[in-house]
Amino acid sequence: MNPAMMTARPVEPLVPGPGQTESPGQAGGASCPYLVVRDPDAVREVLHRPADFSPGNALVAVTPLEGPALRVLQRVGFALPPVLASNDTGTHAGIRKVVAGYFTPATVAAMEPRIRELAQEAARNAADQLDSSGQAELVQAVAAFPPAVVMLELLGLPVRDLADLKRWGLDSMELFWGWPDEDRQLELAHSAADFYVWLRQLVAESRAAPGQNLFKSLADHGLSTTEICSLGYFLLIAGQETTTQLISTTLFRLLEGSAPVGWKDAATDAGSRAMVRHVLATESSVPTWRRVAAHSTNLGEVLIPAGTEILLELSGNHITSPARHERQSSAPGTAPQADLRGSSASPGLVFGSGIHRCLGAKLAELEAAIVVQETATALPDVHLQDHQPDWIQLLSFQAPRTVRVANNPGNSARYS
Repeated sequence: MNPAMMTARPVEPLVPGPGQTESPGQAGGASCPYLVVRDPDAVREVLHRPADFSPGNALVAVTPLEGPALRVLQRVGFALPPVLASNDTGTHAGIRKVVAGYFTPATVAAMEPRIRELAQEAARNAADQLDSSGQAELVQAVAAFPPAVVMLELLGLPVRDLADLKRWGLDSMELFWGWPDEDRQLELAHSAADFYVWLRQLVAESRAAPGQNLFKSLADHGLSTTEICSLGYFLLIAGQETTTQLISTTLFRLLEGSAPVGWKDAATDAGSRAMVRHVLATESSVPTWRRVAAHSTNLGEVLIPAGTEILLELSGNHITSPARHERQSSAPGTAPQADLRGSSASPGLVFGSGIHRCLGAKLAELEAAIVVQETATALPDVHLQDHQPDWIQLLSFQAPRTVRVANNPGNSARYS
């Protein structure tokens, strides 16, 4: 069976050691089967010991896929062999070097004018919505599409089918990091199959296209079409959807009023960057990530048996936070209370660390800061309409699904 379709094996509760805690509580309605590592030093140690703590489970489906969903995927030849994020073999370094070539500091810096152009266009559209109807939904208006355009352009890929790409990304996140029942799995599997067929065609076109692009570079490196599709499947999700979610949470917390930065301050470069870094540290869009003990080993003074599934806390989050289990008032999927956002996690770990650190870290932070700044500039006099929106709450992804705003009485939203 495809490793990416297997479920994580539940582990027996372990006695928490320094920097660790078990999480027996409910996560998205399902018991969390992982040993949760929360202390920043312990998290960093796990990430820097890939031979002991393998990334092999990083992309494994949290919930076992049932027969009907598996058959849908099998009919289209769906396969996700380990290539990058879950690759614990000697091929990882060479593949990572190829991908890293598209995310160099110079390349990211050169994208800034384009990012700002897209952000300003999105902000103008949001302002037009406010002028015409008196309200706007900022996730779709400003957060959703600029990161997708930037990612495709950066990788040398055609910018097309953006609405489908956004839908496929969210569906695949739920399929692999959520707790869907059998009926929901079947719906998500059809979406994932459509995405995979689209991606395989894109890989074929890209390999034959003139000029340079990521998929052609990977083929030149020796990767097969199946391997390129595996890498592309998660890269085209993580490379843009997590940035959308970071922007969404940043905008929500700014407008909610619980942030250390005000909405007017966010219209400045310094203010927007500070706010993005605050959200990265306190409730990043990727708050947790997984590892598995490759063999019996110690973490500090605690023996970790071989096969132990480990959940690393990278930032404050709505799944493993003890505060989540102490509150009974917030229903699953609703906006978490502000007190949830405290965490012992270090901002320096939010993108991971070591040989699997996120290659798009600088790009994501830059994009989020620019979109937030341009949105706050374009919409100076708005207020949050819904303080309890539905939230994406998956094992390793979190963000409000909507950020609805309206004009303040007597003020215009016109972009100036």
